[in-house]
Formats: sequence, C-alpha cells, structure tokens
Amino acid sequence: MVASPHTEKFAACLRMLKDRSGRGYDRLGKEAGVSGSSLHRYCSGLSVPADYRVVHAFAKVCGASAEELRELHRLWALADTDREAGPAPDDVTPPENTPDGTGRPRPFRMPEKLSSRSAVLAAVAAVLLVAGFVWLPGGSPDDASSASGDKVLDSPACKSVSMGQHDECVREVQTLLVRAKGTLAVDGDFGPETLRRLTAFQVLAGLPATSAADEATKKALYAQKASMTTWSPAEVAKRIRAVFVEDPGTAVAVARCASFLDPLYVLPNSNGSRNWGVFQISDARLRELDGTPRRAFDPDWNIKAAHRLWSVRHDFHDWPSCQAALKDSPKS
Repeated sequence: MVASPHTEKFAACLRMLKDRSGRGYDRLGKEAGVSGSSLHRYCSGLSVPADYRVVHAFAKVCGASAEELRELHRLWALADTDREAGPAPDDVTPPENTPDGTGRPRPFRMPEKLSSRSAVLAAVAAVLLVAGFVWLPGGSPDDASSASGDKVLDSPACKSVSMGQHDECVREVQTLLVRAKGTLAVDGDFGPETLRRLTAFQVLAGLPATSAADEATKKALYAQKASMTTWSPAEVAKRIRAVFVEDPGTAVAVARCASFLDPLYVLPNSNGSRNWGVFQISDARLRELDGTPRRAFDPDWNIKAAHRLWSVRHDFHDWPSCQAALKDSPKS
C-alpha cells in the first residue's frame, strides 16, 4: 500500500516521538493500551488508527507537549480523511472492494471519468493562479466580496465551508467564531481546531453539529446567536479539585490529558461519535448520564458527571488512555 503524503507526515511525527522516547514498540504499546505491532504499522505509515484516542495515548506516554499533541491531532485528521477516501485509482488493482489494512472494506471510489475531469479542473485552477487570478470554486474571483449585503459567507463561493478547505470563506468563519469569543487562529485553514470551535458554536446555538458551516450556521454566526465565553483552565482545575476531593491531583491530570482543561473541547471519532467537554464524555456516556452535548459544555456539570463515573469503581477506568499516561503528566 502506498501511503498518502498526509499519512507519511503523520507517521513521521509518530516515529519522531517514538525515537525520542528511547523505548521499543512493545513497551510503548503496553503503556498506551495498544499492541506493539499496531504501533509499528502506524509509525511505518502502513495504516492509520480509526480512533484518535490511540494516538493521544501513544503521544502522552512518549512525553509529547501540548503543542505537539495539537499538531499530531491535525496530522491524524488529514491522514484519517485520506484513509476514508481510499487510495487513488492507480493504486488499486482489483475493481471490487477489498481490505485496505484497516480491517474494513475499501470505500467506494469515484469512477475514472469523474477523476479525470477533476484533474482537468485542477490543472485549469493552477493556470489561473499562475496568471495572477484567485480562483474559487462555484463563482468568480469577486464572489467572496460582492455577495448580497457584502457578507462573505453569502457568496456562491462559500456555499459550504468544511474540513480541509483553505480560503477566504474559512477565514470569515474563523473571524466570526473569534467574535463569538472562540479561541482559535484566523489563518484561513479549516483544520481540527476550527472544526472543534465550529462544532461548539453550533451546539451552543442550538443547531445540529454538522461539522461544516452550512446555511443555518452562517446565519447564526452573523447574528452572533451564541457566546463561547467559558471558564479558564485555572477555574476548571480549581473546580475539579473541589469535586474530586478523594484524588484531586489525578483528576486534574486526567482532565488536562483529555481536553487541556478546555470546557468547549470536542474530539470527533471516525465512527461519527464525539467526546465532549472537560472530561471528554462520549456520546454513549452522555446518554447514560441523561446529558446532552450542550450540557457537557457546562464545566460544572461535566466535572460532576465525571465524578459520577469515577464513583462506580473509585478509579479512572473511563479514561484508560490518560490513566496510562499519568506518570508523564504533572498532577497539579
């Protein structure tokens, strides 16, 4: 199997962390809760884990910093997108669906004629860029600024803004999220951080979490229908210590590992589910706790819900990845 450029970059980052740790695959796998052979495949670029929690656990036992964890998540999201899309047509010999190394059938691929047409469009775009024009799909170069009401997102070029996009449409979404008190960089690049903040805004605004700036979301952004103001990490840590009186240091370390103490942290999984808030409570756990994503963004509710989960066995079994990494995390 030929790895995509995104997969190769992701694998290179994993190898760097592994080499820096000075430990072997089997030992790292035991500490991260995954087999050594699986880690070897990931570090070699032969496959991409479907669940980011595996990556997070591996990085934590390797001593990755918060900055490195964010970059690794970005690389995983791009590699995971490539994995879901499947290999290019000339990388596949049989026409039927076959295993692709992930244990699942190979996803449906676009017919050859459509792929060729896409290649032609890409070539035309390159020519326009060389000529000094800015080409945006779905409209003319002026579309992003000449839409009705001078709202960039009303432009035909910004019909839907989603993961992997890099243009002025994304920059406008990011600017509006910052205006709503979201914390993220305004760089025109729709990556994992923009996805997290957009998802949080949608939930807080009472909209479906579609992972894209659809029409309803664009209207809500311009109307500023939700504020993303929330607790600071220091306030979160203080409340965790007050609730987890039995083991406050470990509780703070687990929360820091799970969400960087960010009450609006969202982690999407490849199966469509998500983890929410300070303690990254999963969709399944939310249902058991009679909660909702919006309720999970309330740090006080999230921390108390996590304590209810802890109380079942008086341990942090619901956060196995972070438990394995606790020795590498400061308990403060």
